[in-house]
Amino acid sequence: MDLVQERPDYEYVLRGADGRSALVNDRRLLASFIVSPTRLIEDWAASPIAGLEPAQLDALLALEPEVIILGTGDAQAFPPPRTMAACLARGVGLEAMTNGAAARTFNVLASEGRRVVAGFILSDD
Repeated sequence: MDLVQERPDYEYVLRGADGRSALVNDRRLLASFIVSPTRLIEDWAASPIAGLEPAQLDALLALEPEVIILGTGDAQAFPPPRTMAACLARGVGLEAMTNGAAARTFNVLASEGRRVVAGFILSDD
């Protein structure tokens, strides 16, 4: 039997993530970032999840997703209700989960051809 490495038909793959770093393709990121199947935006100026303001989602929303995945670090947490409402008012779903779960969910949705964008909040403390 021949083994063939299957390559995704999208540009960015999350190989793993925790509260302090993430591996996108073969690149280790140490600061909060945004990723879609076709774009990587480094150094996203995101507040800790409890203080995430609706305006901080503008860069994610500009990529016209149908769903936003928020990686909230090592522990699952939720943004303020006004931030969640800003997405819902635009018809965009918003799901918050640990960074590890967000990486796996992003990859599944991207492999299905969904318009997914993920924002990962990384901490240096």
